[in-house]
Amino acid sequence: MSLTSKEIRDLTTTEINVKINETREKLLSLRLRKQTGQVEKTHELRTLRKDIARLETIKTQKSVA
Repeated sequence: MSLTSKEIRDLTTTEINVKINETREKLLSLRLRKQTGQVEKTHELRTLRKDIARLETIKTQKSVA
């Protein structure tokens, strides 16, 4: 995924919420796979967490504005 901040700002609030849910589902499945030793690219966990934080931050900025 890894949307840039500019791309996220172009999305509507509803689209941002959908992206947040999708990313959280990916993170959950990746965590479960990591526990069973099936994940080779563990850096993806960090990337997904940062994506969620970026999405949440921009969603908050839009709601305040």
